Amino acid sequence: MASILFLGTAGSSAVVNKQLRSSGGIIVQVEDLQFHLDPGPGALGQAKEYGVNLQHNTAICVSHNHINHCNDLNAVIDAMTHSGIEHRGIILGSKSVLQDSETSHPYLTKHHQNLVEKIIPLEKNHKVGIELIEINALSAEHTDETAIGFKFFCPKFTLSYTGDTKLTPQLIEELTGTDVLILNVPYPGDKAKGSNLDTESAIKIISQVRPKLAVLTHFGLEMLRADPLQEAREIQRITGVQTISAKDGLLISPQNYGNARSPVRGYD
Repeated sequence: MASILFLGTAGSSAVVNKQLRSSGGIIVQVEDLQFHLDPGPGALGQAKEYGVNLQHNTAICVSHNHINHCNDLNAVIDAMTHSGIEHRGIILGSKSVLQDSETSHPYLTKHHQNLVEKIIPLEKNHKVGIELIEINALSAEHTDETAIGFKFFCPKFTLSYTGDTKLTPQLIEELTGTDVLILNVPYPGDKAKGSNLDTESAIKIISQVRPKLAVLTHFGLEMLRADPLQEAREIQRITGVQTISAKDGLLISPQNYGNARSPVRGYD
């Protein structure tokens, strides 16, 4: 069995700060493996709200070092390891989250580095194998130059999460073969600011990638005012691809959109 649970769907600082939508990240469950994507502010509370046991996390995957994506990383590690009683879990993330640089310190504290089994900084196109799952780091162009997305090759489906990025030809190429596509779309229409996606960008991606299901999330204030549901309906009308807007607590069964005969592509 597999599932995707949205602990939160907030995008911009205005939405996160006012908690107009929650910002706890996404839980991906594949058999007995549990992945926590981008644990932003409120991840612990949202996990409790939706009955997620963070002690069951296999890995935490963090796309970049902005607070709405990684604020609760250390707190989730505490929960995953029983405050260090169990030395377990894998942390996958951009270099900005996990390593020192000339301009910033890692978001992961030295104390919490010592609580986990393995820490793997990822760059674009790096691949990691965790039991039955292969995870590829997707290209991203964002204000954090080390930002990445994640593509999960699972036995019965392929899931991609763009993270925060603007539209690029390389991203579209890397998303090819995705069954379930989660896109961070903070802006409606053609109103994207900075290195982010808007509805028009999402239409271009979905039209070319042709996933079986596209899910919009990570909404900014302008997107909430425009109504994500209406934006998703317009995308589906134009592309012909089933497209939905996520809500806090949305639960999806991704195997319903996959190909049961598709093998896992490999292990590292």
